[in-house]
Amino acid sequence: MNNVLKIVLLVIGIGLIAYGLYAVITPEFAINAGPIQVEAHGDNTQAYAMIGFGILALIGGLAFRRR
Repeated sequence: MNNVLKIVLLVIGIGLIAYGLYAVITPEFAINAGPIQVEAHGDNTQAYAMIGFGILALIGGLAFRRR
């Protein structure tokens, strides 16, 4: 049971970190009108929270290895 929980936490952690980084890197809205290019960036608080939860899940998954 511990091995399954460890794997699940590691997979969820990697997924949350990947989603958080994707949300931080990509712009939310972009308009290309001839020579003018406009990008709208919103609040990245949710993306940073996803990265933080992903790191916590990875730490939790790695802690099961030591037991």
